[in-house]
This record gives sequence, structure tokens and C-alpha cells, in this order.
Amino acid sequence: MDEVTGAQLVAESLKTQKVEYMFGIVGVPIIEVAMAAQAAGIRYVGMRNEQAVEACRLYSKFSARPSSLEAIPSVIEKAVRTSIYGRPGAVYVDIAGDMVNAKVDRSKVRGVSCCPPPPVSLADHTAVTEAVSLLKAAKAPLVIIGKGAAYSRAEEVLREFVETSGLLFLPTPMGKGVVPDDHPNCVSAARSRALLQADVVLLLGARLNWILHFGLPPRFNPNVKIIQVDLCAEEMGNNVRPAAALLGDIKAVVSQLVTFIKKDGWKYPSNTEWWSILREKVAANTKISKALALRATTQMNYYTVFHHISELLPHDCIIVSEGANTMDIGRTMLNNSLPRHRLDAGTFGTMGVGLGFAIAAAAVERSREKSRRVVCVEGDSAFGFSGMEVETMCRYSLPVVIIVVNNNGIYSGVDSETWKEMAKLGDLTSIAPPVSLLPEARYDEVMTAFGGRGFLVRTVEELRSALHTSLSDWERPSLLNVLIDPSSDRKQQEFPWLTRSNL
Repeated sequence: MDEVTGAQLVAESLKTQKVEYMFGIVGVPIIEVAMAAQAAGIRYVGMRNEQAVEACRLYSKFSARPSSLEAIPSVIEKAVRTSIYGRPGAVYVDIAGDMVNAKVDRSKVRGVSCCPPPPVSLADHTAVTEAVSLLKAAKAPLVIIGKGAAYSRAEEVLREFVETSGLLFLPTPMGKGVVPDDHPNCVSAARSRALLQADVVLLLGARLNWILHFGLPPRFNPNVKIIQVDLCAEEMGNNVRPAAALLGDIKAVVSQLVTFIKKDGWKYPSNTEWWSILREKVAANTKISKALALRATTQMNYYTVFHHISELLPHDCIIVSEGANTMDIGRTMLNNSLPRHRLDAGTFGTMGVGLGFAIAAAAVERSREKSRRVVCVEGDSAFGFSGMEVETMCRYSLPVVIIVVNNNGIYSGVDSETWKEMAKLGDLTSIAPPVSLLPEARYDEVMTAFGGRGFLVRTVEELRSALHTSLSDWERPSLLNVLIDPSSDRKQQEFPWLTRSNL
């Protein structure tokens, strides 16, 4: 009798499903599953915490692997309590130990079949016609490009749509790069004004959640008409009832819209008041950001740091970003030219995902003929959630460049002298601001402790030198610990209610 263990069955089943990577944390009895996966030809990346789940999620979405993970053989399906997190190409597995080493007769194991890819769905013809009519009648139309457009790989047809229709667009954080951020129709620098004054919004694979202020006043026009394009029926009408609902694959539906507009010969005029208003606002905000970036001060601020980073980053690098001000300001100042090249805290604003994302992105890039750089831009607080993953990067020689923008706190901190003075007053647990972190913490030394490159950065010259050196090193990871003014903040916001504390 040819006997196999439960661990072997799991590994062989995942291999059948074309899983290439397994991210996880082992212990008894999961060790056997990881070993069996390696024996089956699956690469195992051992991580330091459960950001292994985020690494898996990232790898699956951005490696474009086929198939799905209905992979556990039915002979052990009921006996093994399983929790498999994953999508095509990678898997995070949590499996009960009682069946890992149990042996079964291979001849009694039923085969595992791969689920075929679902058909590409088109929107209803009437809904498309209605959507085009709404766009043509709009005085201030706006296209919002969400990460659903990135996942559907709609970049080519979406760029054709923008240029054929002449419409202005605004990307969501992970929709950046589907159409390049430097495209003349992009109005990211006038985001608040665009959302507030648009009378018709074409929502492409984006949700009206907190990131888009739920589509409600005071951030949106109370009379705005939403044209919602989404693959998921359950997303239709969340928070705002759409004037037109186009259910279908983003890429396919945008192709339908292009066909309708070309047939009609319509294009939104570039000499409208709407165009003028947003052009002026884009220019004004860009001028303010540049002035902040070039301000001569003893300590750098956020804008200075991002200005110089943006000048040095390769145009095709993958940017991972998380934090509070670090993520928000970086989103506006670090442009993306390509789709699926920006990863951040996402829908739920979850901190700690960045290093897991970066590890998975670096694993994807290692498998390519020509690798792209993975640059992880972290706030000091966000870095602390999963900072020990730098050991994972060093262990596998993943050349991730981590830039920690260190302001000594969460939103803001205090300088070293202030911290010392507070310590003299008594117990810091009663005195130190809850948002404060240890001033000038040496995050760079965490990286060097494991064999990577670490840089302590205080000046523009040091920043540029350290980043240039890090980007040229493909053998090991680097961490730039960039010390900025603890009081550095965002430029004045028109609508700060989402991020403003009531204290």
C-alpha cells in the first residue's frame, strides 16, 4: 500500500493548484507541512509574525497566477480542520496537527480539480447607454479609478477611455498608476476640490468607504450622480444609490464605454470652467508642496524627504507605503507610472502590512527575468508593527529598500531634549504624550544587526547618498532611518475632519 501523510497530501494538492510560494510561521506540527511543500517544489518563506497572510495576499493579487485554492483532498477534508488564506500562486495554511502525520492509502484519495477561470462579464447594454448619457450631460464629470481597475488589468483600455473621452480622473491610493499619475488629465493634486464640485462621478472598481468619504457631504456634492462600475453585485449602492449601475468586469465594461463614445464621437471639451478650476487648483497645491519641500530649515520635513526620494526612485519601482502622515503625504508626492506598483494600508487602514507586502513583492520580482526595485516607505510607528521582518529580508537576501520617516511619534513626537526634560518630571507613563515614541530610535541598527545596510539620515545630502547607495545594492536589504522635525505636519487641508483629532 502506497501511504502518504496528511502533510504530503496538502503539499501535493497545493502544487496541483499551481501554488508557487507558501508564506508562514512554523511550529509543531506545521513544520511537516512546510517541509512537504518544499519537497513538492513549493518555495517556503518563513516569516516572523502573521504578516505572512498579507504577503500571501499581495503575492496572489500581483503575480497574476491562474486557478484557485479548493485544494484539500476530500479524503481528509472532514478530519482536518483547515483555514487556508490565499489566492492564486501563494498560500497561508493553518491546519490542525492531528492529521499532519496520519497516513492514508494514496489509492483512496480522490483527485483534486482546478476551478476554471470565471467568464468575463459585460454590463447591461441599457445601463451602459444610461451611463454615457449622464457623462455627456455633466458639467463637471470626474472619473475615480480604484484598485479594482488595477486587479482587472484595465490599464490599456482605461487610458484609451480617458484620452478618447477627455475626462478628468482621480486615482484611489492603490488605483495609482493604472493611468500614469503624471497624465495631464490626472487631478490628484486637486483631490478635495474635484470631489466636492463634481456633478457626475464614474466610479471604476472603487468603494465609497472612508477613503472616499462615503460619497457624502461635506466632501461630495449633495446632488452628485454616481455611475458605479463593479464586479460585485453586493457593492452596488453601498452608502450612495447609483444613478447608473454597471455590473461587470472593469476592463470589459470600460471597453463597452469606449465603443459607445467612439461611435458617438463625443469628447468632453478641454476649455470648460471645470477644467480651468481644477488646473488652477492643481497648480496652486503643487506650488505649496514644492515650497514646503525646498524650505531651508535645520531639520527636514515630510515634503523635503519625499521631494528628494521622488527624484531618485526608478519610474518602474514598486512602492509600499504605510503610516499616518507618511502614507498620506507620500501618496501625493510619489508618483506611479505603472499599474499595481503601489501598495498601502488599503481599505481598512491596517498598519503593519507594509513589510509583509514588501517581502512578497520582492519574491515576485526575484522570479522575473528583469527585477524591479521594491521600496518600502514607512512611518516610524507603522514600522514598529512588523519591524522584525527585516530579519526575514536578510535571511533570504531580499534587496528591499526600507525608508523609515522618523518623527519620533504617531502623527507627531517630541525631540530628545524635551523627552529628557519630561523624564525629570516623573513617571513617563503619566507624562509622555500617548502619541510619542522614543526620540531618534535607531531603526537602522535593527537592520545592520541582521546583516543588512543601515543608514542614519539627518540631512538632504545624507538622504540622497544613502538612497543612491541602497538602490545600487541588489544583494541585501537596506534601511534608511530618516530623522525629521518631530513637529512636521501636512500642509493645511481644506477638509481635515477625517484625520483631525478632537483633542
